[in-house]
Amino acid sequence: MTTPAIHVTGLEKSYGSTTAVAGIDLDVHRGEMFGFLGPNGAGKSSAVKVLCTLTEPTAGTAVVAGHDVRTERHHVRRRIGAVFQESTLDIFLPAEQNLRFHGELHGLPRKVLRRRIDEVLDFVGLTKRRHDPVLSFSGGMKRKLEIGRGLLHTPEVLFLDEPTVGLDPHTRASVWEYIATLRDAWNVTVFVTTHYLDEAEHCDRIAIMNEGRIVALDAPDALKSTVGADRVRLRTENDTAAVKQLRDSFGIDATVHDGSVTFAIADGGAFVPRLFERLDIAIDTVTVTRPSLDDVFMAYTGRTITTPEGTAR
Repeated sequence: MTTPAIHVTGLEKSYGSTTAVAGIDLDVHRGEMFGFLGPNGAGKSSAVKVLCTLTEPTAGTAVVAGHDVRTERHHVRRRIGAVFQESTLDIFLPAEQNLRFHGELHGLPRKVLRRRIDEVLDFVGLTKRRHDPVLSFSGGMKRKLEIGRGLLHTPEVLFLDEPTVGLDPHTRASVWEYIATLRDAWNVTVFVTTHYLDEAEHCDRIAIMNEGRIVALDAPDALKSTVGADRVRLRTENDTAAVKQLRDSFGIDATVHDGSVTFAIADGGAFVPRLFERLDIAIDTVTVTRPSLDDVFMAYTGRTITTPEGTAR
């Protein structure tokens, strides 16, 4: 079997008496879009800093791109790209110069660096702005340039720590459209942390973190399927009769609430055609609502993931 891009066993990170990461086990597959989802302070960024060799683990082991983060930091750093919450662009330099400085730090040969800068600027849509100072860029353009800079030296793993924090919803969506193309376009494993539920939906798998621990790990749809059935709402010409027929024909206990017939059932989307086949009563509208990732977080932690904006740890 192919070795994982990231392999973590019993990873812990403490700052004095404060435990930020409380012993996590994790494998991230090569070519995967993997996410850490959790509220601010859940330990997501602390774990990523260990994986990026910015801080040493208190206990446990972590292997990234085939190298140990504690004993082979130099090899890890050559094989990863990283974009953190706080921007590290020099806003007074042009986009091209920001990329050139990064490439020189990584020791890219001059001819290779010129080609890579052209490729990155084209990919992020900033070729025409290559000579403009970053100070003149919008928030979304700056973020795209930072992500592109992280790809300049062709890393095997790209870490994106809260890549859209502080951006407006429209710009967040634009940045995620760009992130979604990375894996195929650049053959890279993408590891992202976020406290936005909608962003986690882009990932192949997510690990839900709470108080330094992974409380659930799977594909988003698989996680949502563990917390309950879909909710179906019907508007019919005779709700009382519809409730009776649902009970008699399907054994479903439905209720009438806010002018709609409501009931829960697994895989509601697949069940809807059967409704139209077997109910004698005209159905005006059907709405199927799946459990959300916030429902998953609530099920595993007893609280919602929604928190005020702040600094994630």
